[in-house]
Amino acid sequence: MLTSGEFHPENRAFLNGDAVKVSFFVRHQQLIMAEECYFFLMASMRKMRMNIPLSYTLEFFQNLFQDNVMAQGVSDGIIHFMVYRNNDGKPLQKSEVSFVFEVEEKEDVLMLNENYEMDLIKEINVNTNLLSNIRVHCPENIYAEIYAKENDLDDVVLLNPNKRIARSIWGNLLFLEGNTLKIPKQTEGAYISPLMENFVTFLHKKNLATIEQAEMIAFESQKADEILMVSDEKGIFSISKIRNKTFGNERLKAMVEQWKETLT
Repeated sequence: MLTSGEFHPENRAFLNGDAVKVSFFVRHQQLIMAEECYFFLMASMRKMRMNIPLSYTLEFFQNLFQDNVMAQGVSDGIIHFMVYRNNDGKPLQKSEVSFVFEVEEKEDVLMLNENYEMDLIKEINVNTNLLSNIRVHCPENIYAEIYAKENDLDDVVLLNPNKRIARSIWGNLLFLEGNTLKIPKQTEGAYISPLMENFVTFLHKKNLATIEQAEMIAFESQKADEILMVSDEKGIFSISKIRNKTFGNERLKAMVEQWKETLT
């Protein structure tokens, strides 16, 4: 792990969870999807009413990661980037911000990870408001992560208050049924994900699947032929089992491989 940035014990991320997180991706010593990730960071900060410094340009982040990540020998990895509001006594919308980031090195950030088991969790649900789509402090994720580990699961399917599928702990779920790829809408509680959006855009342009923004009850997960979990924080995973049903991954695996070739 590589870390960089200032972290003060009295920052509002520590005290109040007042922070936003995004991921940047390094592949073959190159920053990929940098523009999409940058604009997601800016949008997340605006939603949290943060005071965005004029210095926060795309070029600033490209140079920051070139000097502190790629130049330090990282060839492939995920940069976990957090911006937090300082506890400086100013009105919150005018408070200065700081950042900290950590780099998790990986063999390939676009590698398809297999044998990923999930189940539904019904004790809690996730919200569907505008802050549900960005990566902010979420106690539901913490509870669900503990639940998954206690039940020997890799992840869980999280529902919204309407008992429809929102997302997993770590990312979004994509359900391949025939030639249709169903993706829960952001209004259902799904994350905004530059990684997923890049993949789905590729599939649409290449006519590899019909993309459907969907509202799905929990049972519909059992109707899928194959399921993918795409996480900006963790990577890409093919779901092998939900409850008692197992899933293949041959078609989605082939789609991911074709997509990867466009990002070299």
